[in-house]
Amino acid sequence: MGKFDPFSYWSNALEMTYMMSEAQAVISMRLMGMAGIWSVTPAEDSRMVSEKTQAMNRAGAEAARVMIAGGTPDRVMAAAIKPIRQKTRANAKRLGKRGLKKKG
Repeated sequence: MGKFDPFSYWSNALEMTYMMSEAQAVISMRLMGMAGIWSVTPAEDSRMVSEKTQAMNRAGAEAARVMIAGGTPDRVMAAAIKPIRQKTRANAKRLGKRGLKKKG
């Protein structure tokens, strides 16, 4: 798999920080959507449940693939973070575009 890269641990920490920040933003927007403040689609409630299962399954599969191939722990972690981060980034971007619910 290649040589050990100590800087990849910093990269993983940064990706986790981004992921946690995006997840918090998504949770906030979804809660505001449930309260009628944020504009969300009716399918948002079921989407937030189903996407977690898919992302976690992908994360586990990717981590296992890298581990079986002899990847270092930092690369296994990066492989596990990637699918979850992709989902949090996409959700934050999508929900952020919707904005506050318009009165009227």
